[in-house]
Amino acid sequence: MKTYIALLRGINVGGHRKVPMAELRDLLTKIGFSNVKTYIQSGNVIFQTKEIPFTQLENGIRKSIETHFGFEVSVMVRTRQQLQKIFDDCPFSEDQKSNSYFAILSHIPQEDLVEVAYEKVYEHEEYKIINDGLYFYSDKGYGNAKFSLNYFEKKLKVNATARNYKTMLKLLSLSAEN
Repeated sequence: MKTYIALLRGINVGGHRKVPMAELRDLLTKIGFSNVKTYIQSGNVIFQTKEIPFTQLENGIRKSIETHFGFEVSVMVRTRQQLQKIFDDCPFSEDQKSNSYFAILSHIPQEDLVEVAYEKVYEHEEYKIINDGLYFYSDKGYGNAKFSLNYFEKKLKVNATARNYKTMLKLLSLSAEN
């Protein structure tokens, strides 16, 4: 059995697209996953299953959620090792890193698109794109930032979902226990 982490985007935000975590755990167990754990309400799932291609896992989870809850959700699946690498590759100082957001990209964007994305800058906001990870720091906090994940998705032609430092640590910790 291999341990995977599924990152769901856009659930349980502002009372919309509600997905109770207990129900999600039951649903994923019924489709054949083992040791299913969730962390907070924002769509972080750790589970085990036989080794399956990521796209198959993502599509299976997406379709199951759509059938059960009645709406489509963006799903990205990574192994613990992949998530650890994204975490470890953060180019910011330790102080900035602990206040950063880690965006997991659906795939490594084309270099020319990365160059175009880098053309836009805002004062007090920094970001770096490394492989399928995007690191974002704002000294005013994410909620007050001018950049949004939508900007990067459009410019880089990727899907993305972001997690803060504490969530990344917790996901790495929980996935180490499986």
